[in-house]
Amino acid sequence: MSANAGVHEKGTFSVQDTIDNIKKDPKFHKAGAIGLFIGVVRGETFEGEKVEKLELEAYEEKANQVLSKICEDLTQKPGIVNVQIHHLLGEFKVGDDLVYVAVAGAHRTDIFPVLREAVERYKTEAPVFKKEQVVNENGSTSQYWVSEKYKH
Repeated sequence: MSANAGVHEKGTFSVQDTIDNIKKDPKFHKAGAIGLFIGVVRGETFEGEKVEKLELEAYEEKANQVLSKICEDLTQKPGIVNVQIHHLLGEFKVGDDLVYVAVAGAHRTDIFPVLREAVERYKTEAPVFKKEQVVNENGSTSQYWVSEKYKH
């Protein structure tokens, strides 16, 4: 894990830690804006099932490498000062924070496309795995790895 990216056990890293990391960057004086994305546990699946809990695991060493590489790549874009991606691991209930993505840039117009790209890239590139526990309309509970159910 680097200062700008990594996976963390739930409760060991916060959104404030993400912002503090950005502000500690020696180049932060070049920033005029910080954009922030907070991914949270949604209470309903695409099929309308009620989500009871979510468990997140990762191939931690590889996830740290991938998240760091994404941040390094995106920090090279014009007007970008710092990119942070911090993914939480463990057991989560509906509404809990899962991931923090932050982009600092010279101007607001610089940060939004990079913030979106950072989110799309971590979702497709980082080896982080989600297991959902759901209740269907009949009241029966099931759980599954999200990647096994949705192939997108």
